[in-house]
Amino acid sequence: MDNKREQNPSPVPKKTIPPYMKAVSGSLGGVVEACCLQPIDVIKTRLQLDTTGTYRGIIHCGGTVARTEGVRALWKGLTPFATHLTLKYTLRMGSNAVFQSAFKDSKTGKISNQGRLMAGFGAGVLEALAIVTPFEVVKIRLQQQRGLSPELLKYKGPVHCARMIIREEGLFGLWAGAAPTVMRNGTNQAAMFTAKNAFDVLLWKKHEGDGKVLQPWQSMISGFLAGTAGPVCTGPFDVVKTRLMAQSRGGGELKYKGMVHAIRTIYAEEGLLALWKGLLPRLMRIPPGQAIMWAVADQVTGFYERRYLRNAPL
Repeated sequence: MDNKREQNPSPVPKKTIPPYMKAVSGSLGGVVEACCLQPIDVIKTRLQLDTTGTYRGIIHCGGTVARTEGVRALWKGLTPFATHLTLKYTLRMGSNAVFQSAFKDSKTGKISNQGRLMAGFGAGVLEALAIVTPFEVVKIRLQQQRGLSPELLKYKGPVHCARMIIREEGLFGLWAGAAPTVMRNGTNQAAMFTAKNAFDVLLWKKHEGDGKVLQPWQSMISGFLAGTAGPVCTGPFDVVKTRLMAQSRGGGELKYKGMVHAIRTIYAEEGLLALWKGLLPRLMRIPPGQAIMWAVADQVTGFYERRYLRNAPL
Protein backbone atom coordinates (compact mmCIF):
# COMPACT_ATOMS: atom_id res chain seq x y z
CA MET A 1 0.00 0.00 0.00
CA ASP A 2 2.82 2.40 0.94
CA ASN A 3 4.68 1.50 -2.26
CA LYS A 4 1.60 2.33 -4.29
CA ARG A 5 1.39 5.76 -2.69
CA GLU A 6 5.04 6.40 -3.46
CA GLN A 7 4.61 5.38 -7.09
CA ASN A 8 1.56 7.62 -7.64
CA PRO A 9 2.16 10.80 -5.68
CA SER A 10 -0.45 13.52 -6.06
CA PRO A 11 0.73 16.44 -8.20
CA VAL A 12 2.02 19.38 -6.19
CA PRO A 13 1.28 22.89 -7.48
CA LYS A 14 4.32 24.93 -8.42
CA LYS A 15 5.19 27.96 -6.36
CA THR A 16 4.30 31.09 -8.30
CA ILE A 17 5.16 34.77 -8.13
CA PRO A 18 2.85 36.47 -5.60
CA PRO A 19 0.42 39.17 -6.81
CA TYR A 20 2.20 41.95 -4.92
CA MET A 21 5.42 41.30 -6.86
CA LYS A 22 3.48 41.40 -10.13
CA ALA A 23 2.00 44.72 -8.99
CA VAL A 24 5.46 46.15 -8.18
CA SER A 25 6.84 45.04 -11.56
CA GLY A 26 3.92 46.68 -13.35
CA SER A 27 4.32 50.00 -11.54
CA LEU A 28 8.01 50.28 -12.41
CA GLY A 29 7.30 49.38 -16.03
CA GLY A 30 4.57 52.02 -16.17
CA VAL A 31 6.88 54.85 -15.11
CA VAL A 32 9.45 54.05 -17.79
CA GLU A 33 6.80 53.63 -20.49
CA ALA A 34 5.07 56.94 -19.71
CA CYS A 35 8.24 59.00 -19.96
CA CYS A 36 9.22 57.44 -23.29
CA LEU A 37 5.91 57.49 -25.13
CA GLN A 38 3.92 60.51 -23.95
CA PRO A 39 4.43 62.53 -27.21
CA ILE A 40 2.82 59.77 -29.27
CA ASP A 41 -0.18 59.75 -26.93
CA VAL A 42 -0.59 63.52 -27.30
CA ILE A 43 -0.51 63.20 -31.11
CA LYS A 44 -3.03 60.33 -31.00
CA THR A 45 -5.44 62.39 -28.92
CA ARG A 46 -5.11 65.47 -31.18
CA LEU A 47 -5.78 63.34 -34.29
CA GLN A 48 -8.83 61.70 -32.75
CA LEU A 49 -10.29 65.09 -31.79
CA ASP A 50 -9.53 66.65 -35.20
CA THR A 51 -12.87 66.87 -37.03
CA THR A 52 -11.84 69.66 -39.45
CA GLY A 53 -8.73 68.16 -41.05
CA THR A 54 -6.27 70.50 -39.33
CA TYR A 55 -3.61 67.78 -39.13
CA ARG A 56 -2.47 65.85 -42.22
CA GLY A 57 -0.90 62.94 -40.37
CA ILE A 58 1.29 61.95 -37.47
CA ILE A 59 4.42 63.89 -38.47
CA HIS A 60 2.45 66.99 -39.46
CA CYS A 61 0.51 66.89 -36.19
CA GLY A 62 3.64 66.51 -34.06
CA GLY A 63 5.42 69.24 -35.99
CA THR A 64 2.47 71.62 -35.76
CA VAL A 65 2.11 71.13 -32.01
CA ALA A 66 5.85 71.64 -31.43
CA ARG A 67 5.99 74.71 -33.70
CA THR A 68 2.89 76.51 -32.44
CA GLU A 69 2.92 75.47 -28.78
CA GLY A 70 6.52 74.50 -28.08
CA VAL A 71 8.21 71.11 -27.78
CA ARG A 72 7.07 70.77 -24.16
CA ALA A 73 3.48 70.64 -25.42
CA LEU A 74 4.22 67.11 -26.65
CA TRP A 75 4.47 66.13 -22.99
CA LYS A 76 1.17 67.81 -22.04
CA GLY A 77 -0.69 65.72 -19.51
CA LEU A 78 2.45 63.78 -18.51
CA THR A 79 1.72 63.98 -14.77
CA PRO A 80 -1.73 62.39 -14.95
CA PHE A 81 -0.53 60.05 -17.72
CA ALA A 82 2.47 58.77 -15.74
CA THR A 83 0.46 58.52 -12.51
CA HIS A 84 -2.38 56.77 -14.28
CA LEU A 85 -0.02 54.34 -16.05
CA THR A 86 1.77 53.48 -12.81
CA LEU A 87 -1.46 52.90 -10.89
CA LYS A 88 -3.04 51.13 -13.86
CA TYR A 89 -0.21 48.65 -14.28
CA THR A 90 -0.01 48.09 -10.54
CA LEU A 91 -3.69 47.19 -10.43
CA ARG A 92 -3.63 45.33 -13.76
CA MET A 93 -0.71 43.06 -12.97
CA GLY A 94 -1.74 42.49 -9.36
CA SER A 95 -5.42 41.82 -10.04
CA ASN A 96 -4.64 39.59 -13.02
CA ALA A 97 -2.41 37.48 -10.77
CA VAL A 98 -5.23 37.24 -8.20
CA PHE A 99 -7.80 36.30 -10.86
CA GLN A 100 -5.45 33.74 -12.37
CA SER A 101 -4.99 32.15 -8.94
CA ALA A 102 -8.77 31.87 -8.66
CA PHE A 103 -9.05 30.20 -12.08
CA LYS A 104 -6.15 27.78 -11.61
CA ASP A 105 -6.70 24.06 -11.15
CA SER A 106 -6.36 23.46 -7.41
CA LYS A 107 -4.53 20.15 -7.93
CA THR A 108 -2.09 20.93 -10.70
CA GLY A 109 -1.78 24.69 -10.30
CA LYS A 110 -2.23 25.14 -14.07
CA ILE A 111 -4.58 27.59 -15.75
CA SER A 112 -6.42 27.03 -19.02
CA ASN A 113 -6.47 29.53 -21.88
CA GLN A 114 -10.11 30.26 -21.08
CA GLY A 115 -9.19 31.00 -17.48
CA ARG A 116 -6.34 33.24 -18.64
CA LEU A 117 -8.72 35.17 -20.92
CA MET A 118 -11.26 35.62 -18.12
CA ALA A 119 -8.56 36.77 -15.69
CA GLY A 120 -7.27 39.32 -18.21
CA PHE A 121 -10.77 40.60 -18.97
CA GLY A 122 -11.51 40.98 -15.26
CA ALA A 123 -8.28 42.90 -14.70
CA GLY A 124 -9.09 45.17 -17.66
CA VAL A 125 -12.60 45.96 -16.39
CA LEU A 126 -11.29 46.67 -12.88
CA GLU A 127 -8.56 49.03 -14.07
CA ALA A 128 -10.98 50.80 -16.43
CA LEU A 129 -13.45 51.64 -13.67
CA ALA A 130 -11.04 52.30 -10.81
CA ILE A 131 -8.21 54.17 -12.55
CA VAL A 132 -8.23 54.55 -16.32
CA THR A 133 -11.46 56.48 -16.90
CA PRO A 134 -10.99 59.41 -14.46
CA PHE A 135 -7.30 59.81 -15.27
CA GLU A 136 -7.90 59.73 -19.03
CA VAL A 137 -10.73 62.29 -18.75
CA VAL A 138 -8.29 64.72 -17.09
CA LYS A 139 -5.48 63.84 -19.51
CA ILE A 140 -7.64 64.33 -22.61
CA ARG A 141 -9.09 67.63 -21.38
CA LEU A 142 -5.52 68.90 -20.86
CA GLN A 143 -4.27 67.58 -24.20
CA GLN A 144 -7.06 69.12 -26.26
CA GLN A 145 -6.21 72.63 -25.05
CA ARG A 146 -4.32 74.61 -27.65
CA GLY A 147 -2.16 77.65 -27.11
CA LEU A 148 1.03 78.89 -25.53
CA SER A 149 -0.32 81.22 -22.84
CA PRO A 150 -1.17 79.36 -19.62
CA GLU A 151 -3.43 82.20 -18.45
CA LEU A 152 -5.68 81.67 -21.50
CA LEU A 153 -6.14 77.95 -20.87
CA LYS A 154 -9.27 76.78 -19.09
CA TYR A 155 -7.46 74.07 -17.16
CA LYS A 156 -4.22 75.10 -15.39
CA GLY A 157 -3.10 71.59 -14.44
CA PRO A 158 -4.35 68.09 -13.59
CA VAL A 159 -5.64 68.93 -10.10
CA HIS A 160 -7.30 72.15 -11.28
CA CYS A 161 -8.78 70.25 -14.23
CA ALA A 162 -10.29 67.56 -11.98
CA ARG A 163 -11.76 70.20 -9.66
CA MET A 164 -13.29 72.13 -12.57
CA ILE A 165 -14.87 68.98 -14.00
CA ILE A 166 -16.38 68.05 -10.62
CA ARG A 167 -17.63 71.62 -10.09
CA GLU A 168 -19.18 71.99 -13.57
CA GLU A 169 -20.26 68.42 -14.35
CA GLY A 170 -20.45 66.63 -11.02
CA LEU A 171 -18.33 63.77 -9.72
CA PHE A 172 -19.48 61.42 -12.45
CA GLY A 173 -18.05 63.83 -15.02
CA LEU A 174 -14.72 62.13 -14.28
CA TRP A 175 -16.26 58.86 -15.50
CA ALA A 176 -17.41 60.16 -18.90
CA GLY A 177 -16.85 57.45 -21.48
CA ALA A 178 -16.71 54.64 -18.90
CA ALA A 179 -18.63 52.13 -21.05
CA PRO A 180 -16.31 52.13 -24.09
CA THR A 181 -13.31 52.26 -21.74
CA VAL A 182 -14.49 49.09 -19.99
CA MET A 183 -15.01 47.34 -23.33
CA ARG A 184 -11.65 48.51 -24.66
CA ASN A 185 -9.57 47.61 -21.61
CA GLY A 186 -11.32 44.33 -20.86
CA THR A 187 -10.82 43.08 -24.42
CA ASN A 188 -7.26 44.41 -24.60
CA GLN A 189 -6.10 42.73 -21.40
CA ALA A 190 -7.82 39.43 -22.14
CA ALA A 191 -5.90 39.29 -25.42
CA MET A 192 -2.65 40.75 -24.10
CA PHE A 193 -2.05 38.46 -21.12
CA THR A 194 -3.01 35.36 -23.13
CA ALA A 195 -0.83 36.37 -26.08
CA LYS A 196 2.16 37.35 -23.91
CA ASN A 197 2.17 33.96 -22.20
CA ALA A 198 1.76 32.17 -25.55
CA PHE A 199 4.65 34.08 -27.16
CA ASP A 200 6.90 33.45 -24.14
CA VAL A 201 6.29 29.71 -24.40
CA LEU A 202 6.40 29.57 -28.20
CA LEU A 203 9.45 31.76 -28.79
CA TRP A 204 11.54 31.29 -25.65
CA LYS A 205 10.18 28.13 -23.93
CA LYS A 206 9.57 30.26 -20.85
CA HIS A 207 7.02 29.07 -18.26
CA GLU A 208 6.15 31.02 -15.12
CA GLY A 209 8.00 29.73 -12.06
CA ASP A 210 10.59 27.75 -14.04
CA GLY A 211 13.45 30.00 -12.91
CA LYS A 212 14.27 31.07 -16.47
CA VAL A 213 14.64 34.83 -16.85
CA LEU A 214 14.13 36.34 -20.28
CA GLN A 215 16.61 38.83 -21.65
CA PRO A 216 15.12 42.34 -21.98
CA TRP A 217 15.10 42.08 -25.78
CA GLN A 218 13.17 38.80 -25.57
CA SER A 219 10.57 40.37 -23.27
CA MET A 220 10.31 43.33 -25.65
CA ILE A 221 9.58 41.08 -28.64
CA SER A 222 6.92 39.10 -26.75
CA GLY A 223 5.38 42.27 -25.32
CA PHE A 224 5.39 44.06 -28.68
CA LEU A 225 3.64 41.17 -30.44
CA ALA A 226 1.13 40.75 -27.61
CA GLY A 227 0.27 44.46 -27.71
CA THR A 228 -0.43 44.61 -31.46
CA ALA A 229 -3.84 42.92 -31.79
CA GLY A 230 -5.72 44.98 -29.21
CA PRO A 231 -5.61 48.41 -30.92
CA VAL A 232 -6.93 47.01 -34.20
CA CYS A 233 -9.85 45.23 -32.50
CA THR A 234 -10.75 48.01 -30.08
CA GLY A 235 -10.17 51.10 -32.27
CA PRO A 236 -13.84 52.21 -32.32
CA PHE A 237 -14.08 51.93 -28.52
CA ASP A 238 -10.98 54.11 -28.16
CA VAL A 239 -12.24 56.82 -30.54
CA VAL A 240 -15.66 56.91 -28.85
CA LYS A 241 -14.02 56.98 -25.42
CA THR A 242 -11.92 59.99 -26.43
CA ARG A 243 -14.89 61.89 -27.90
CA LEU A 244 -17.07 61.26 -24.83
CA MET A 245 -14.29 62.26 -22.43
CA ALA A 246 -13.41 65.41 -24.38
CA GLN A 247 -16.90 66.96 -24.40
CA SER A 248 -17.71 69.22 -21.47
CA ARG A 249 -21.10 69.16 -19.81
CA GLY A 250 -20.60 72.78 -18.78
CA GLY A 251 -21.00 74.05 -22.34
CA GLY A 252 -24.67 73.22 -22.91
CA GLU A 253 -26.14 70.25 -24.79
CA LEU A 254 -23.86 67.29 -25.36
CA LYS A 255 -23.23 66.16 -28.92
CA TYR A 256 -22.75 62.51 -27.99
CA LYS A 257 -25.36 60.96 -25.65
CA GLY A 258 -23.52 57.71 -25.03
CA MET A 259 -21.37 54.97 -26.57
CA VAL A 260 -23.87 53.68 -29.15
CA HIS A 261 -25.06 57.17 -30.10
CA ALA A 262 -21.45 58.30 -30.53
CA ILE A 263 -20.64 55.37 -32.82
CA ARG A 264 -23.69 56.12 -34.97
CA THR A 265 -22.99 59.86 -35.10
CA ILE A 266 -19.32 59.47 -36.02
CA TYR A 267 -20.19 56.89 -38.70
CA ALA A 268 -22.93 59.14 -40.16
CA GLU A 269 -20.89 62.34 -40.17
CA GLU A 270 -17.35 61.15 -40.84
CA GLY A 271 -17.60 57.66 -42.32
CA LEU A 272 -16.62 54.18 -41.13
CA LEU A 273 -12.86 54.77 -41.14
CA ALA A 274 -13.28 57.62 -38.67
CA LEU A 275 -13.93 54.97 -36.00
CA TRP A 276 -10.29 53.95 -36.42
CA LYS A 277 -8.87 57.49 -36.29
CA GLY A 278 -5.58 57.55 -34.43
CA LEU A 279 -4.97 53.84 -35.09
CA LEU A 280 -1.45 54.36 -36.43
CA PRO A 281 -0.26 56.40 -33.42
CA ARG A 282 -1.96 53.81 -31.16
CA LEU A 283 0.06 51.12 -32.94
CA MET A 284 3.13 53.33 -32.51
CA ARG A 285 2.44 53.70 -28.79
CA ILE A 286 0.79 50.56 -27.39
CA PRO A 287 2.99 47.74 -28.77
CA PRO A 288 6.23 49.67 -27.99
CA GLY A 289 4.71 50.59 -24.62
CA GLN A 290 4.02 46.93 -23.88
CA ALA A 291 7.55 46.09 -25.03
CA ILE A 292 9.03 48.61 -22.58
CA MET A 293 6.72 47.66 -19.72
CA TRP A 294 7.33 43.90 -20.07
CA ALA A 295 11.09 44.38 -20.41
CA VAL A 296 11.08 46.07 -16.99
CA ALA A 297 8.42 43.85 -15.40
CA ASP A 298 10.03 40.58 -16.49
CA GLN A 299 13.37 41.65 -15.02
CA VAL A 300 11.70 42.43 -11.67
CA THR A 301 9.75 39.17 -11.55
CA GLY A 302 12.78 37.30 -12.91
CA PHE A 303 14.87 38.58 -10.03
CA TYR A 304 12.21 37.33 -7.61
CA GLU A 305 12.11 33.93 -9.35
CA ARG A 306 15.89 33.53 -9.23
CA ARG A 307 16.11 34.54 -5.59
CA TYR A 308 13.07 32.94 -4.03
CA LEU A 309 11.48 30.33 -6.34
CA ARG A 310 14.16 28.50 -8.26
CA ASN A 311 15.31 26.23 -5.46
CA ALA A 312 12.60 27.01 -2.94
CA PRO A 313 10.89 24.10 -1.20
CA LEU A 314 7.30 23.63 -2.30
